Amino acid sequence: MTRPDDIEIEAAIYRRLRDHLRARTDVQNIDLMNLAGFCRNCLSTWMKEAIEERGGEITKEAARESVYGMPYDTWREKHQTEASAEQKAAFAKSHPGH
Repeated sequence: MTRPDDIEIEAAIYRRLRDHLRARTDVQNIDLMNLAGFCRNCLSTWMKEAIEERGGEITKEAARESVYGMPYDTWREKHQTEASAEQKAAFAKSHPGH
């Protein structure tokens, strides 16, 4: 059985996750954080860290745009809603001090 390198597979999986999150604008970052412990902003932070670990450079804004598919401020204006009291309480419980 022949298969592509692990890096190719992992990159394809990442792109599929990124595209899924771009399409699911109804799912708020706070919901992702409360349920999975990471969000779109985490992905962009991990991207920035991975690039820098390999000697590259990218701004926080450019990394976010790569994940969101548009400038972060534009995404927030178009898709972000105010977090409910329940969402905020769940976040405070699951991520104290964050």
